[in-house]
Amino acid sequence: MNKKQRKIIELTVLLLCILLIQFIRHFPAAGEFYAQHIYPLIASFLSAFSSLFPFSIGDCFLFIASAGILGYFIKTLWKKGKRKRRLGNIALFLGWIYVWFYFAWGLNYFRENYYARTTISPATYTAEDFKRFLVDYITRLNAGYEPAQFLPPSVVSEEIRKGYTNWKDTFKLTTPPSVLKPKTMLFSSLFSKVGVSGYMGPFFTEFNLNRELRPEEYPSVFAHEAAHRLGVSSEAEANFYAWLICTQSEIPQIRHSGNFMVMGHILGNASRLLPPEEYRYFLSTIRPEILEQYKSRQEYWQQKYSPGIGKIQNYIYNLFLKSNRISSGLKNYSEVVGLLLSWQRYSSLNKPTISPKTAAKESISGNKISAPAS
Repeated sequence: MNKKQRKIIELTVLLLCILLIQFIRHFPAAGEFYAQHIYPLIASFLSAFSSLFPFSIGDCFLFIASAGILGYFIKTLWKKGKRKRRLGNIALFLGWIYVWFYFAWGLNYFRENYYARTTISPATYTAEDFKRFLVDYITRLNAGYEPAQFLPPSVVSEEIRKGYTNWKDTFKLTTPPSVLKPKTMLFSSLFSKVGVSGYMGPFFTEFNLNRELRPEEYPSVFAHEAAHRLGVSSEAEANFYAWLICTQSEIPQIRHSGNFMVMGHILGNASRLLPPEEYRYFLSTIRPEILEQYKSRQEYWQQKYSPGIGKIQNYIYNLFLKSNRISSGLKNYSEVVGLLLSWQRYSSLNKPTISPKTAAKESISGNKISAPAS
């Protein structure tokens, strides 16, 4: 087989892979089959490989690949001759990166949505329904307040792993590995400039956390990124699971982190739905310590944020989400409020018998639903 024949075969295989991705894009049942049966195998293999390295190999790969492509492109423009072939090589390399991204994790974008996978229905609610929800949320936020304190990562990891293990069948998630171990971003300061506290590394199924996270954020960001590792692509859904897992933890600091995580999204909805005087009233019922913690957190990240590159990153990621069936783009993060309201209704219709000790750790609905036995 000569070089030309090998190139034709490579191009044919690449084209077939791209066509398969496009087919799955339009058939959620195929995406769900991938998420349930194929992705867990791929994730286990890639995670086992990436766990051999104490640093984020995904970050290293992206840096080396980007630098290599840029250097090769400059060389192509600088040197005369063979430009067409060199540009073809770049296109071929990017094509395989595209395929690797989707086969390794990205096809989770095309699975069935949260409501289709569960017995939970979307919530329709009035202003009065939302106000009752808001009262309940603020009551539990105030009652569960804990001063900021860093917990050992191993403790947080085990709590999050146990939570996802309990709920994996209900929400059709990948079974968590025996140890959920995130990597630390190699370029945390750079990611802080664009407002990124964590991200899922799809090429080696690593989830990465920013080393500059505050203690009250760490458990909930950990749980959010762990959701992506378990096959969740929706940002709203990942926020919901992070809230659910954290608020049902045995550890007070983790429970507070879960409620604190959704505070901005809930207050944002409240400011849009309620008259200004009502919004100010609800805001005044939040404990001063929590409001101060919230303000301090905003100021902390604002000092690190770079508006210029932050806007560019937001624009690109917004387009990326929309191109992968997240039609609301970046607004998807705040859609967690709809999931919380749906969960509230579901919980109220499925009340189990609970002990006083369990009741003390109830979620927003006022009732902690026991997970099915796995």
